[in-house]
Amino acid sequence: MTTNTRPGTVQFGELLLGPGTPYGWKKLTGWNEIPAIDSGSVPRPAAHGAYPGALLAQVRTITLDEMIVRAEPGRIGATVATLEAATPLIDDEQPLLIHLDDRGPLLVHARVVRREVPVDPAYGVGVAVGGAIQFEASDPRRYTPTVQQAGVGLPEPCLPWHADHGHGPRGIPASTGDVVVHNFGSAPAHPVVELWGPVDTPRLTNITTGAVLEYEAILDAGERLTIDTYSGTAVLDTGESLLNAASFESWPEPAFMLGSGLNDLTFRAAPDAPADPRAAALLRWRSAHW
Repeated sequence: MTTNTRPGTVQFGELLLGPGTPYGWKKLTGWNEIPAIDSGSVPRPAAHGAYPGALLAQVRTITLDEMIVRAEPGRIGATVATLEAATPLIDDEQPLLIHLDDRGPLLVHARVVRREVPVDPAYGVGVAVGGAIQFEASDPRRYTPTVQQAGVGLPEPCLPWHADHGHGPRGIPASTGDVVVHNFGSAPAHPVVELWGPVDTPRLTNITTGAVLEYEAILDAGERLTIDTYSGTAVLDTGESLLNAASFESWPEPAFMLGSGLNDLTFRAAPDAPADPRAAALLRWRSAHW
């Protein structure tokens, strides 16, 4: 999927809609709005108001309305067929990139739940006016297309200032065990975390939010544990799940998020374990926006 778009364009998979394409649109709803909310607030039994509870966003419904399909003479069928082939009813979500203004594009993953191509006398001369496409994104957050990355090794023993520091498995410089990462959006972001051995009982803590990921396992040199915090999985390269190895202090994987703004993270091993410079925690995430 290309992200080389311009303001006013919408890209769904490989289909581009907007200026310079046969598929124009005049109205977009559900994109700049906050999605519908499920409120966990509970009414106070003997007083006005309620006890505030969590606010959980529902799916995001995005609608391109007042669409105009224009085709060269004799090509309206082929032009509509291209639109139909790119917007089928399927279970899997596809990237939906919307570029409205100078802030650049934002990304969701969505699927088509409605498509309309009106047929009236203008259709015969190559114009279909008043159509619509509606998308549904199961994750309502909008993301920057660029994936951010950060890495941190285990804290070193005290070394002279002139020591030749080692490096981790992917060029992570020898570390204090601490790193600051930035979620530039207004919504919490779920990172993908890779924990690389050799390390005994790897522990990644988000000091800013208090969230902890810790697994009572020994990762050998070159062994990788990949944690998808949105999907709630923790899998070795062999395919073995380590969810059952999570320690008592470890949070559920989906609860480990990067809050809006700066997040202070620490990477540690078991207290008595050696700090091998090859061990590392690597994170990948997209900044998330409401």
